[in-house]
Amino acid sequence: MKAVVCRAFGPPESLVLEDVPDPRPAEGQVLIDVYAAGLNFPDVLQIAGKYQFQPPFPFTPGAEVAGVVAEIGPGVAGVAKGDRVMGMTGIGGMAERAVAAADSVNPIPKGMDFAEASGFELAYGTSYYALKQRGHLQPGETLLVLGASGGVGLAAVEIGKAFGARVIAAAGSDEKLQVAKSHGADVLLNYGTGSLKDRVKELTGGKGADVIFDPVGGDLFDQSTRSINWNGRLLVVGFASGTIPKFPVNLALLKGCQIVGVFWGDFKRREPDAYRQNVRELCDLFVSGKIKPLVSHEFPLEQYASALNLFVNRQAIGKIVLRVRT
Repeated sequence: MKAVVCRAFGPPESLVLEDVPDPRPAEGQVLIDVYAAGLNFPDVLQIAGKYQFQPPFPFTPGAEVAGVVAEIGPGVAGVAKGDRVMGMTGIGGMAERAVAAADSVNPIPKGMDFAEASGFELAYGTSYYALKQRGHLQPGETLLVLGASGGVGLAAVEIGKAFGARVIAAAGSDEKLQVAKSHGADVLLNYGTGSLKDRVKELTGGKGADVIFDPVGGDLFDQSTRSINWNGRLLVVGFASGTIPKFPVNLALLKGCQIVGVFWGDFKRREPDAYRQNVRELCDLFVSGKIKPLVSHEFPLEQYASALNLFVNRQAIGKIVLRVRT
């Protein structure tokens, strides 16, 4: 089969497309004929050697796929050959076939295509866990979403609206903000043209946001700590800016706020029942039309470098997908 292979740390151009043996499903695993592979910013970090989890060389990047179950390993129940599924692979997704743990595979809901499914679970799962279990977002509260046109940010905009919040979408360009508006954002904030802190205070009558969803980090995190309401929750989702900020803890005291880490991967492992319930609720939201994944770019497998460079150049909007089969 064809697979994208990383043999040394570097940029997307350092990857190679090779013929490799088909993987085999071990106990508790399923083999998936991949139709689409969802790409994410951590894929770029991983091939550059900058991610918190680094597999040994050589490895195939790609954490999530959608396709058809081709084979099931020993001890697998509840998944059958021929099922249309979306699966979390961890690594190995950028290939014609991939293995996934059976408990990381979910049926694709009615009306969702393979491209949408391949980018659904990580982005929406992260944002749902962030806003439900970690942020405890309530109807009527104000939610500020940074990076609001990216995969997790756009999901957070939609989920925030589904939860009944007032959503302020923040991004670095008007073009990106229009995407967030089309997905339900109430207010748009371009942080490329002025102070995030001043604009948030202006938009909230001086109070600040009740929940801040931050997948960006860097200077925007620093401004967010001064843009939060009393009893607010600042959700640490990621560091797309490349800079891990430091938090002045006196602000937590003065504002009575919480700085809350969001680690969806470990939540999935530690609380499998809650994870499964979240997936069911997300699928219900999709079927009811309250959320709609945006696949902004689809590339054939051999154009993996062009696809990944959208993240490198901070041009990613919605989900970026590799089309493996048609």
